[in-house]
Amino acid sequence: MAKLSKKFSAALAQVDRNKIYSIEEAATLAKEISFTKFDSSVEVSFRLNVDPRHADQQIRGAMVLPHGTGRTQRVLVITQGAKETEAKEAGADFVGGKEMLEDIKKGWFDFDVIVATPDMMGELGKLGKILGPKGLMPNPKTGTVTMDVTKAVNDIKKGKVEYRVDKEGNINVLIGKTSFEASQIVENFRALAEVIKKARPAAVKGTYIKNVVISTTMGPGIHVSAE
Repeated sequence: MAKLSKKFSAALAQVDRNKIYSIEEAATLAKEISFTKFDSSVEVSFRLNVDPRHADQQIRGAMVLPHGTGRTQRVLVITQGAKETEAKEAGADFVGGKEMLEDIKKGWFDFDVIVATPDMMGELGKLGKILGPKGLMPNPKTGTVTMDVTKAVNDIKKGKVEYRVDKEGNINVLIGKTSFEASQIVENFRALAEVIKKARPAAVKGTYIKNVVISTTMGPGIHVSAE
């Protein structure tokens, strides 16, 4: 841990804690100071002036980032009949109905996202206590409960991300890898920031986006301008 601490300290020393960086500066700096031997993730955290206890301030949705996330998502499609064939042709990693749900009950989680057709949500709902805490329950707001299985699978494979405000008013989203060009990180950030700005609840008064930080895996946070 001491060795890692030295690396973190060296990275932290290159970040001006009192400065609000432009996203262009921050993306370049994040790549420069990343010290992991693997291709680190680049994440952004938005601190919002919202109260998620109110239904109209529960910001949630999904979007496809311009340059994807750099991460391969394993997609499980829960459906039946002709939709199973459609899901397989669309490139889903796993496809099935009740038998898949039985596997999940037994502890199988070799997937990242579940897409379900509406007719299967009654069965899926029975696994709410298992899937809910893991953030795996499909939801119409994020496009994972749909009859258009092909689009759902394609979007996820292209780099679709979900965003959801937590109980503290934060939204955390993966926007790339340190192997990305800085310009790709910038464009992904701007696309996400624009969506979050448009989702501003009417009830919010004053400053909406209070703070924005980007960081890499195990790296220090870099404060970024939301503009």
